[in-house]
Amino acid sequence: MIYVCNLPEMPAHVRNLRPSHLVSLLTAAEQPPTPDGLAADRHHRVEINDIEQPRDGHVLPEARHIVALLGFLHGWQPSAPLLVHCFAGISRSTAAALIALVFRHDGREEEGARRLRQVAPHAQPNRRIIALADDLLGRSGRLIAAREAMGEAAMVPFGSLVRLDPLV
Repeated sequence: MIYVCNLPEMPAHVRNLRPSHLVSLLTAAEQPPTPDGLAADRHHRVEINDIEQPRDGHVLPEARHIVALLGFLHGWQPSAPLLVHCFAGISRSTAAALIALVFRHDGREEEGARRLRQVAPHAQPNRRIIALADDLLGRSGRLIAAREAMGEAAMVPFGSLVRLDPLV
């Protein structure tokens, strides 16, 4: 099970959902402490800005960030709750959630993206994160195409809690 939320709501969702793993995609300054009840080694921090092109004073997502994320996801079992968040729960976190949903399911990228759009009309997965994952997972553009096929997102300031059932 994959859940996606925003930073302000994350502590309450950790208490209620009791995830086995937590992914925080925020700048270094925004990173929250590991919530009580969650082992530090089950809290993965991706210290990046929500950008798709280089920008002075910002951390652009790079392959090393996605390699580390994929390594962390190998330790997570899809039957256990995974909570992913960024600041607003719209871009970085939905990109990571889509990656988590399909990384064990080569060829099902479009299905995963459709499912994400159904449960999260506000999802706008960061294109750079998706492109890096597409390359690292050897998806030959399928993950990028699936993200683009999602179309425009509903504009909201913060995304609400999203639940993505695993692909079976």
